[in-house]
Amino acid sequence: MEVTAISIGKSVLSGALNYAQSAVAEEVALQLGVQRDHSFISDELEMMQSFLMAVHDERDDNRVVRTWVKQVRDISYSVEDCLLDFAVRLEKQSWWCLSRKVLARRYVAMQMKELRAKVEEVSQRNQRYHLIKGSSSKPTSAIGQPINSSATMSAAEDARLRRQKAKLDLVKLINCKGDTLQVIAFWGTSSSDLGETSIIKSAYEDHMVHTNFDCCAWITLMYPFNQTDFIRSIIRQIYVNSLQETGEEGKSAIGAQVLRMMATMKEDSLAHEFKRYLNFKSYLIVLNGIHTIEEWDCIKTCFPNNKKGSRIIVSTEKVEVASLCIGAEDEALVHKKLFVDRFLYAFYSKVFKEAVSLDERHPELVEPARLILKKCKGLPLALVIIGGFLANQPKTAFEWKKMNEHISAELEMNRELETIKAILMKSYDGLPYYLKACFLYLAIFPEDQQIARRRLVRRWIAEGYSSEMRGRSVAEVLESYFMELISRSMILPSQQSIHSRKGIDSCHVHDLIREIAISKSMEENLVFTLEEGCSLNNQGTVRHLAISSNWNGDQCELENIVDLSRVRSLTVFGNWRPFYISDKMRLLRVLDLEGKWDLVDHHLQHIGKLVHLRYVSLRGQASIFHLPNSLGNLRQLHTLDISGTSIIKLPSSIINLEKMEHILASGTTNAMSHTNANNQSLLDFTLDSVSCCVACCAPRIVKKDLYLDDGAQLNRRDICTVFCCNILPYYVAGRNPGGVEVPRGIWKLKALHTLHTVDVSMRKDVTQDIKKLTRLRKLGVIGINKRNSQELCPAIACLSSLESLSLQSYEATGLSGCLDGLSSPPENLQSLKLLGNLVKLPEWIQGLKNLVKLKLKQSRISEHDAAIQVLGNLPKLATLHLLVDSFAGEEVRFSFRREAFLSLKVLQLDRIKNLKSVGFEEGAAPKLELLQYTGWIGTNVAGLFSGLAYLPNLKEFMLSRRHWEKTERMEHLRGQLAENQNGPVLKSL
Repeated sequence: MEVTAISIGKSVLSGALNYAQSAVAEEVALQLGVQRDHSFISDELEMMQSFLMAVHDERDDNRVVRTWVKQVRDISYSVEDCLLDFAVRLEKQSWWCLSRKVLARRYVAMQMKELRAKVEEVSQRNQRYHLIKGSSSKPTSAIGQPINSSATMSAAEDARLRRQKAKLDLVKLINCKGDTLQVIAFWGTSSSDLGETSIIKSAYEDHMVHTNFDCCAWITLMYPFNQTDFIRSIIRQIYVNSLQETGEEGKSAIGAQVLRMMATMKEDSLAHEFKRYLNFKSYLIVLNGIHTIEEWDCIKTCFPNNKKGSRIIVSTEKVEVASLCIGAEDEALVHKKLFVDRFLYAFYSKVFKEAVSLDERHPELVEPARLILKKCKGLPLALVIIGGFLANQPKTAFEWKKMNEHISAELEMNRELETIKAILMKSYDGLPYYLKACFLYLAIFPEDQQIARRRLVRRWIAEGYSSEMRGRSVAEVLESYFMELISRSMILPSQQSIHSRKGIDSCHVHDLIREIAISKSMEENLVFTLEEGCSLNNQGTVRHLAISSNWNGDQCELENIVDLSRVRSLTVFGNWRPFYISDKMRLLRVLDLEGKWDLVDHHLQHIGKLVHLRYVSLRGQASIFHLPNSLGNLRQLHTLDISGTSIIKLPSSIINLEKMEHILASGTTNAMSHTNANNQSLLDFTLDSVSCCVACCAPRIVKKDLYLDDGAQLNRRDICTVFCCNILPYYVAGRNPGGVEVPRGIWKLKALHTLHTVDVSMRKDVTQDIKKLTRLRKLGVIGINKRNSQELCPAIACLSSLESLSLQSYEATGLSGCLDGLSSPPENLQSLKLLGNLVKLPEWIQGLKNLVKLKLKQSRISEHDAAIQVLGNLPKLATLHLLVDSFAGEEVRFSFRREAFLSLKVLQLDRIKNLKSVGFEEGAAPKLELLQYTGWIGTNVAGLFSGLAYLPNLKEFMLSRRHWEKTERMEHLRGQLAENQNGPVLKSL
């Protein structure tokens, strides 16, 4: 028996060794083959990308070439996917057993070989069909589109004649006799060469126009508007134009004077001296791109009405701004008829062959017409051509609604509308190669969607749309791409928050330009939107999938329409279904579920299988209480946005995500945010424990207490998770609402730039982890107390790259005495938020020379004058928020003294108890533009503010609606604002 056992043992051991040797041999062979294929397709990818850039510059319109280019582009995407997948698999398999490694590498080898064969085939296709042999010889129009229809030529000629007539009308207005200053207003966009900007430019460049004026300048306004920069740019142009017109001999007359102004004038006196200089000149000034009425109110003060026949031409996208710029009502009517409504009349004339009133003759067409005009806003040629097309269609509401709903298809199919598409395509074709993918990405978002700048830029980073260059980070490069798209009018800037430090914090896309983005992105298999009525035909490979709120299909329909295995991003805009997240999306990089619908914990249980994820956003999903531990598998993740969720603890596996850059977890918890855990009694704790037991046994009973809808599809496990892992620990530990607990070892995330907001009340050693995150730029901390502040302050002092800091405490003592240990705060700190009882300002605040934004809330500062004096000496402080109970005392009085707050632009005062006076001395806050006040109910606003006439740049005084009831209070405030020469407006919040 022993011999037999030994024999069998030797046999098994020999077999195992032979298998291991063969496996190793196979592994070596596979590895060599994979490396060769990997090297080949990596080189091919580089060549394909260079080829696509070259083709972009050539713009060959040969249809066969375009087809082949499309195939090369699709192959390049597949190659990129394969290389990324290969890299992730290698990174992931260090702990695998040998047999699983072999299987994985065999899979990669097969993928590589198939891909290499496809690359070689697409290369041979070029040789077979002799595709690349120079530019197309087919005649094209000036905008690069084939001239293929007389209808298109007729429409283009019609547009040219209209543009010529508009130019002559404008020249006539400019040269009309009159000594007073006249303002001529246009409205429209600058994205079309046949729009308002083109008309103004052709008139402005007319030589006969320039001879009538002493000085001329064309100014495109920059955002945000700065009066000093605005004046200096005009001075430069006047100087340059004077040299061109008078030559070197005339340089001493005008040039020397302008140069002296540029070199010696200070900001305070520059506007006055410039106005005095223009008072002796006749001038023609073109202001391109005024965005707001407030900008015009500031600009008009720079120009004197010197009875010399000067003219100002205003170009704006908003009709209300255009009308206001004109001035008198009778003049406004004339200009409106000539310019503002010209294209509207042209539209009706094209449709009905005469100018008609829809309200009287076709009231049922009023709403469809409004929708069509909305699509065409700012593109006059679109109005004319679409009007001509509708002239030959039945004039019914049904036909016009169909035109509006399917305008993208009509642009593709109708020859009569080709000119519109051609003009819009010119704007797209004119984009540099690196901007095109960024622009097409916008097709993901719905019509009229406000797209947050940070959300967009972080998604671009996840998609790999740029890399570091010349010492600039990827984020900085893509921020510049965002601004370049704005400067080219491909996206329109907006500002969701008047308190934003960077001004432009969001954007939206013109409806018709968005149609071009949709058309081109579908042509290149980039973006596909699942929406009601979308085609059931197989769309093949789609890189970016967006699911509209009105799509009601099932899982089979989804998988029949889209090949999920190639989807790189998934964006859901409502109407959540659990099957939207599929493990078939093995190449998914972006999972954007931002919004408010019935997403719950168990819908995320398989997220750990999506190993390519780089960006995950659950922002606003208040029904999410817990993240699965499988999140630690997402080793490529660099942004996790769980703001506005009910998550209070991050999974321990998150410390494995070494590429993580942004953890955004600010917000309030859901079911328990309305209760203060510090005030819980033993009886309350017992009742909460009973609630947990009831939740596990009968989830439906407590579901309503979580404020969840019936469509949330909660299961028992979700309920147990909510109570056992969230609500019960919250009450037991006395947690702070709005923060998240981070696991031990968070210091391993060396790439972290943003950590907001972390709860430091749960364990003392978390501050030691924070201390090691030396690349942090934005930090939010909650749960500060005297026990942990001794370690927290030195930790913050070590974060030399920190730019934004938020410190909060909900305890009775608050932040009092907790921040004194921060003797040397980070030098680059630009934004500071302090929430909690302070009693007095920390001494180190006066050393924040780079601080731009400060927010105080519930700080109960008693030394009013001393605190205001300290803040007034901060050289760069531009935004100051003094919120609820930020100052305390029987009488709170603010005195803004001379030469204090020299950089302040925004001041917000919100519900400060016992506030008795806010006074501004002459010379205080010289740059203040916005003053916002909200008081408690019953606060007497009359006499509260004084010295408002001394604020030279004040544009708006925003007052809470609750204070508008007493007429005498408002009259006192209006009287002060009327004394201000800048003409600030009073608005309600």
